[in-house]
Amino acid sequence: MFKTVLFPVDQSREAREAAEVVVNIVQKYSSHLVLLSVVETPTSEEEVPESSPMASPEAIAELLKTAQNLFSEQGIQAQTIEREGKPAFIICDVADEIDADLIVMGCRGLGLTEEGASESVTNRVINLSPCPVLIVP
Repeated sequence: MFKTVLFPVDQSREAREAAEVVVNIVQKYSSHLVLLSVVETPTSEEEVPESSPMASPEAIAELLKTAQNLFSEQGIQAQTIEREGKPAFIICDVADEIDADLIVMGCRGLGLTEEGASESVTNRVINLSPCPVLIVP
């Protein structure tokens, strides 16, 4: 059913909690797991602070290695992909490229206002995704 599962990771608590769901899905369906992390690039009007953990390629590489090791401990081999850009668009592009059957994401709950909902990565992925999206609260 879910041959290829895409799991976008960042350093949030929600991503760590979603990892448990990913383990269950991948083990149940013998899925191929792809871990994705995105180095955020600011638009001309905004800036990603230098201190932002998702702005450093080195931090992203370390995050992916840590996530890969976490899944390896569960007996799951995971492919890693690192990209640069706007997270929601990159997530959907990669899902399309790898022919993902499912995207699993943690939700930060930033979409509680109408303004936040339209701007959230989660909401954009749901609206643009080429495959089903599972949001873990």
